[in-house]
Amino acid sequence: MKVSQPTRLTMVGGGSWATALVKILSENNVTIKWWMRSQVDADHIKKYNHNRSYLSDVQINPRRVKVCTRIRDAFRDSEVIILAVPAAFVGEALRGIQPQHFAGKTVVSAIKGMIPATNQLVTDWVSDQYDVPAAQIAVIAGPCHAEEVALEKQSYLTIASQDVACATAVADLLRCRFVQTTPVDDIYGIEYSAVMKNIIALACGITHGLGYGDNFQAVLVSNAMQEIRRFVDALHAKHRDLSGSAYLGDLLVTAYSPFSRNRTFGNLIGRGYTIQSAQAEMNMIAEGYYAVKSIHAINEQCAVPMPIVDAVYNILYEKATPTSEMNALKRLLL
Repeated sequence: MKVSQPTRLTMVGGGSWATALVKILSENNVTIKWWMRSQVDADHIKKYNHNRSYLSDVQINPRRVKVCTRIRDAFRDSEVIILAVPAAFVGEALRGIQPQHFAGKTVVSAIKGMIPATNQLVTDWVSDQYDVPAAQIAVIAGPCHAEEVALEKQSYLTIASQDVACATAVADLLRCRFVQTTPVDDIYGIEYSAVMKNIIALACGITHGLGYGDNFQAVLVSNAMQEIRRFVDALHAKHRDLSGSAYLGDLLVTAYSPFSRNRTFGNLIGRGYTIQSAQAEMNMIAEGYYAVKSIHAINEQCAVPMPIVDAVYNILYEKATPTSEMNALKRLLL
């Protein structure tokens, strides 16, 4: 629903997903203060109206978007804050921000990862660190790749919040001619599923790098949905349909798409790259790399059977070989 006065919004992050969200929001009655760390990239956008480092074909509307590199300036007078930096670096991005800077604002996480230091969901961490009420926090979920948003291909977003009115308001901001949005109240199911699907995409990439085919990947993904259900239900039991686009749809696009950075990272590992060389090759963050350590730690308490997560964790953190882990895993899948 359009409003007479533009919604004042802050975008935190300068990567591909932040750039895609800026493009979506620019379609609507929104003014955006866009914070990014790189002064060089910020200056380039101010001069040439595109992000030279990510999705460079996306034209930035200078009438709606103002770029800045001072985080407090970006927060000033905004009604909505969208966080779109890798989970491992969100604390660093918000350095200097205090609880009073979040007061009265809606906070939206567009981050599909976990805070490594505390093994928390981003929304829980924001609530704890900055005293933001649950009713003012929302999450953006897919399936939606930034690269397809840049091409204005039809896409879908699910917006989750414990407060449906909050989810609906954010969904209205993000709905445009090429993006459909749906508000829901299952914030924990949506957020944990978004984290888990990146781990599964890593597993799919590893098997692809090892030479496994589509038949095995189909079995891997179907087993992964059962794994996600067991884990999410153990943490936050609720009647939820995991066949929905925010759950199964997001998993499928991340597991199969060549745009998926987690699948790409896994593929490099399966082909024999070290973690360091794979990260250098991509020059982007694969959230699943950090998330699998957090999920594995949480599951040490829950003890949910999660052989796919265990396999990825063993490869990335216990120096197990991809070949041996996938040979063991394939005997456990049904």
